[in-house]
Amino acid sequence: MDRAGKTRRNARRMSVVELTDLPRQLMRGERLLGLDLGEKTIGLAVSDSARRVASPIDTLRRGKFTKDAKDLLHLCAERGVGGLIIGLPVNMNGSEGPRCESVRQFAANLIEITGYTDPIAFWDERLSTAAVERLMVDEADLSRKRRAKSVDRMAAAYILQGALDFLARKA
Repeated sequence: MDRAGKTRRNARRMSVVELTDLPRQLMRGERLLGLDLGEKTIGLAVSDSARRVASPIDTLRRGKFTKDAKDLLHLCAERGVGGLIIGLPVNMNGSEGPRCESVRQFAANLIEITGYTDPIAFWDERLSTAAVERLMVDEADLSRKRRAKSVDRMAAAYILQGALDFLARKA
């Protein structure tokens, strides 16, 4: 990654961007971090450096926002992440309810409180958890206990992979 380029990007404070604008905001080789924000946990997935494949990596137990944000920022630095894709829980009719407001507020707080400067985009996550759970039951035949441990990070990978596939089709 070009250090001068990263400095230029940080100088012009990033914020929430349209998903289609995200690739132009990233440096070559920077990864994307996918987030599935739940009430109690945050599922995490990361892309490869070519931004083609999403891999589930972890689930964070939610606590105080500042600690959660610190953990996310540390993970971004550690993994070479240049932007976030956050699942947006849109209602089945396409409207946005209180859960969408909460997710958007999380992103706004991340920018305002921590000074996060990399771009953030949202991806419609409708039915992502249900799809992942169905896959885990039908294909992997996992027990309820094992599903509970991995569903959030798998949902984050499902969200991130959907966004990556969309971007690949647009390229």
